[in-house]
Amino acid sequence: MPKWRSVSVLFITTLAFTICFAVWMMFGVTGIPIRTQLGLDSTQFGLLTATPVLTGALFRLPLGVWTDRFGGRRIMLLLLIGCAVPVWISAYATSFWQFLLLGLALGIVGASFSVGTPYVARFFPKKQRGFAMGFFGAGTVGAALNMFVAPFLMDRHGWEMVPKIYAVALLVTAALFWMLSVPDPVRSSAGVSMRKQLTLLRDPRVWKYCQYYSIVFGGFTALSIWLPQYFKSEYALSVAQAALLAACFSLPAGAFRAFGGWLSDRFGAHAVTWWVLWVAWVCLFLLSYPKTELIIHTINGPVNFTIALPSWFFTALLFVLGIAFACGMASTFKYIGDEFPVSMGAVSGIVGMAGGLGGFLLPIMFGAILDYLGFNSSCFMLLYGIVAVSLMLNYLTEVRRAPVMGEASPMRMASR
Repeated sequence: MPKWRSVSVLFITTLAFTICFAVWMMFGVTGIPIRTQLGLDSTQFGLLTATPVLTGALFRLPLGVWTDRFGGRRIMLLLLIGCAVPVWISAYATSFWQFLLLGLALGIVGASFSVGTPYVARFFPKKQRGFAMGFFGAGTVGAALNMFVAPFLMDRHGWEMVPKIYAVALLVTAALFWMLSVPDPVRSSAGVSMRKQLTLLRDPRVWKYCQYYSIVFGGFTALSIWLPQYFKSEYALSVAQAALLAACFSLPAGAFRAFGGWLSDRFGAHAVTWWVLWVAWVCLFLLSYPKTELIIHTINGPVNFTIALPSWFFTALLFVLGIAFACGMASTFKYIGDEFPVSMGAVSGIVGMAGGLGGFLLPIMFGAILDYLGFNSSCFMLLYGIVAVSLMLNYLTEVRRAPVMGEASPMRMASR
């Protein structure tokens, strides 16, 4: 196949995933006025924003398997057209249960990742696959796109206009995808049943990659839909200002995913994943510290101190955390592309489902912990604990058995 065809597929599939991801994250911004309209507490708001993530996670596995059987082009096209309907109808919802039900329906668009990943990977040789999948994964920049587009539409036409515009965008993208994409070159598992492909769950490597992805992608998804509300509450910003600062996390997490794929091709998926966890751990430690006021009694009287992260430093830490998560998402799928080239759709569906379930559960947990503790940074405390445990597990299962950077020295190899 000509190289320009492969590049065309990569670009149009990445565009489709970008639009899908923006739609998937829609409630992260529109949920703010909806919360006020319905009088929701933090736990209910977390459930509202996380509901689309649930179906996006659960459908990643079957859609990944169907991509192996029927081809990524067909499945992606059906996904774009089919999800436009519930997105449009959501503009007319008026009660909490209606938003939840429609959120479940439109959330299927989040499963587009498990369709596009194997579809794109089959057009590139193994040595370029990490970069190609990383480039496609940069479509998570759709979360940042949502931060810009949704507040703009809300300020001028109300939140109801956002789902209407997004539904039209899905249909336009479907037309472009049909014109510029091509059928899958090979589907090695086209004749393999779903039941047989699910035997991959017996492979411990699959569960290990689920662990990695539930951290980097689950954390990214959860924060992308939670941060606008966080900035509005913690720093008393408008919805537009809060969304703009939240985009400083979502934008690098998408844009640097291709860079993470390149790093994984050059240094290996294991090395990149290990250092990603360390960077995330440090950032989350700093982000977790709540605003604190101290009184020190001196010989000259009491002295007041306030410890708090200014908004610019808080945003800078989120920027670094976004880059780390982006590289981690790319390195995880570099593992999959190298070790499961034939069943890539099924494995990416399983791993993607684990990441999506993390993105579903975390916002609900954010809201519940916030209602219980009463301070905003509790969400980062939760993520800090999860990353700390994951670092320990990663060290026990991988680092002691493999070099973190480069090749092992002759002395170390001899000692083995």
